[in-house]
Amino acid sequence: MLKFTPNDKEQPQKGDILLAEPFMEDPYFRRTVILLCEHNEEGSFGFVLNNYIDASLEDIMDDLSMFQSRISVGGPVKHNNLYYLHTLGDTLSDSIHVTEGIYMGGNFEELKELALAGKVTDDHVRFFVGYAGWSPDQLMSEVKSKSWFISSSDQRTLMDTTNETLWNSLIKKLGKEYSHLADLPPNPSLN
Repeated sequence: MLKFTPNDKEQPQKGDILLAEPFMEDPYFRRTVILLCEHNEEGSFGFVLNNYIDASLEDIMDDLSMFQSRISVGGPVKHNNLYYLHTLGDTLSDSIHVTEGIYMGGNFEELKELALAGKVTDDHVRFFVGYAGWSPDQLMSEVKSKSWFISSSDQRTLMDTTNETLWNSLIKKLGKEYSHLADLPPNPSLN
């Protein structure tokens, strides 16, 4: 049986992937894939994985020319801040474990030193301008209103900045009953 809406009974957890329902109107979240980095009684936040800006890290910070990866718009909150996910684990002090093989933040000076020494490449780090945030209970309210599919993914997929069809491929992975959603046009009235 074909399904058209997310399950409103699921409970998001830190490390989960949020997939926007296909007709979400909000321009920041239309067909987005978000890695949920924190979810607790104080609120939730994460990074949009599939929305990019047309700028280099060197355009944003002078001393990051060693990185050539694409920069994601992590969400509508705090666009003046640069955030990052990485696969370096405890190699960077003060890193926060998010999900299997994925860490957030950590000592930025250590990251730059490792990169200058050739020990960190674009495959190890991905950068975000801003983040997506929810006040206490806001995300659960959105889940109950069927705005988000809750899923999971692997380290390679989460760190990949080249996949232009990430939302579609992760919707298809939800199962046959949802795979038809990946083929729907973003605006059905233009079909």
